[in-house]
Amino acid sequence: MAIAELGAVVLDCPDPRALADFYASVLGGSVEGDEEWVDLKVPGGRTLAFQAAPGFVPPQWPAPDHSQQFHLDLTVRDLDAAEEKVVALGAKPLDTEDRSRTFRVYADPAGHPFCLCAC
Repeated sequence: MAIAELGAVVLDCPDPRALADFYASVLGGSVEGDEEWVDLKVPGGRTLAFQAAPGFVPPQWPAPDHSQQFHLDLTVRDLDAAEEKVVALGAKPLDTEDRSRTFRVYADPAGHPFCLCAC
């Protein structure tokens, strides 16, 4: 029997509203909150939350001597089309050269790594 249910995944960042808007453009959903905490209610009922973090230092990828902290895997139907859209929204390609793989790695505007996966 589970002890708890997943409530939200929370990302520290310098600007919660801006990062929530980025992910809302990628995932859909509704954004609500203030300058310290913003919730993105994504379709399907899950919440991705964003918390203001003074002095935020983005993770480095790939860097074996620095933790990437976590990353999101976002499932897509068409990697090329999804890549074009997330880059236009401000994502930075980190590992996208191998076009034969079923995933590509990007950084969101605050520097968190995430993958687009056609898995």
